Amino acid sequence: MFMEHIKILVVDDESRMRKLVRDFLERAGFQVLEAGDGMDALDVFYDNQDIGLIILDVMMPKMDGWEVCREIRKESKVPIIMLTARGEERDELNGFELGVDEYISKPFSPKILVARVNALLRRTSGLAMDQTVSAGGIEIDKAAHIVKIDGNPVDLSFKEFELLTYFMENQGIALSREKILNNVWNYDYFGDARTIDTHVKKLRNKLGDKGEYIRTIWGMGYKFEVAKS
Repeated sequence: MFMEHIKILVVDDESRMRKLVRDFLERAGFQVLEAGDGMDALDVFYDNQDIGLIILDVMMPKMDGWEVCREIRKESKVPIIMLTARGEERDELNGFELGVDEYISKPFSPKILVARVNALLRRTSGLAMDQTVSAGGIEIDKAAHIVKIDGNPVDLSFKEFELLTYFMENQGIALSREKILNNVWNYDYFGDARTIDTHVKKLRNKLGDKGEYIRTIWGMGYKFEVAKS
């Protein structure tokens, strides 16, 4: 199983929490590194460029999870799962803006955490090999995780890539926000629909003129449709 070779960094100031998460991840076949605060996390991250995923607590001494995420996103698109004790919608939207891929609220089931880790890695590892999707000058290479517009590469976050892929694979179909959340985030997400709207806005900006292919269906969601010439 490809998962066995993946290295995961677990960042939490509670050693008991780190051990719990580590035990379940190692039982699932992952290699696990630990850090007890934000500064330590960055040191471990820079020393291990082959880290495949980061599980990051929000509330930590020295440097909180937001700051760590911000610094890591300057260097890498490694998948990040944020652990938060807060149910604050504002915090989650802030995190998605920074490039957080998943949210898990404490307390959580370690088995659910492992399931989320596996699902996120499957989505971000390009396991759907040799698949390309193209429409209206946009081309997605799912295996290489590359998007090109009229032959020019576009820099998208993992979530933006997954969102665009989902839209293009469902061309001409009106997609509700609920359906988009369940398919792109891969689990029942009970947050505000603005999570999607934030990602769509950023995605449209990055697509330039072709952003208009993503049409808003008022009161429902979105539809990807290539404009007829």
